[in-house]
Amino acid sequence: MKKKTILDILDMKNTGDKITMLTAYDFVMASILDEAGTDLLLVGDTMGMVVHGNPTTLTVTLEDSIRHTQAVARGVKQAMVIGDLPFGTFQVSAEEAVRNAIKLVKIGNAEAIKLEGGSERCTAVQGILDAGIPVMGHLGLTPQSIHKFGGFKVQGRTEETAKVLIEESKKLEKAGIFSLVLEAIPWKVAKKITESISIPTIGIGAGPYCDGQVLVTYDMLGYFDFKAKFVKRYLNLKEQILKAVKEYNQEVREDKFPDISYSYD
Repeated sequence: MKKKTILDILDMKNTGDKITMLTAYDFVMASILDEAGTDLLLVGDTMGMVVHGNPTTLTVTLEDSIRHTQAVARGVKQAMVIGDLPFGTFQVSAEEAVRNAIKLVKIGNAEAIKLEGGSERCTAVQGILDAGIPVMGHLGLTPQSIHKFGGFKVQGRTEETAKVLIEESKKLEKAGIFSLVLEAIPWKVAKKITESISIPTIGIGAGPYCDGQVLVTYDMLGYFDFKAKFVKRYLNLKEQILKAVKEYNQEVREDKFPDISYSYD
């Protein structure tokens, strides 16, 4: 299977083929997701929550993102690897955004970057593109702005805010992004955005009419008890891991493992 590029992703909107994206933070998981044929792997700043154990994504540093992206890139043969620019790495100036995007590609081996926000990011997007780096946008519930939103809340529920999201998506498209994540917005609004722009939309809690979908891998595999409404849990790995580890602990304590068959002569 050949390596995915932005040309493949753009073409999938034209052909109507749905785009799959999942988060990855380490070599082993990335290699499994890649082998399964996932189109895009996002090294998301969600690592701050699901890997590092923090209550928000705001603590993630550029160094964190670089290190995890390096690990993911090593495990990938066909998927396109997207590195997430963390909070504080692109908001101060367009120049700083370009500098940090370059580091995420040059050192982290990302093949594109994602950043959150609307038209206020257009100058940064254009600068990053001028450096030869593809950019994925992100509108709706942008977790780096949760303090402004008052928490993890659905966005675009009023006619006015929905109109803003649609206009912002057009501005980001004009700035040059190759795809747009739509997070936690009503499905009718996501559908309207998808129909209004020529680049692919990738939904997470944005309904079935986006050009693709993304989930946090740990959520869809059931690592956690908590489950957001938009998450389909394809496995309950927490339950299976607990069962296996309890069995291991019991066998060691009862001197059943290891026996001679697991030992060297």
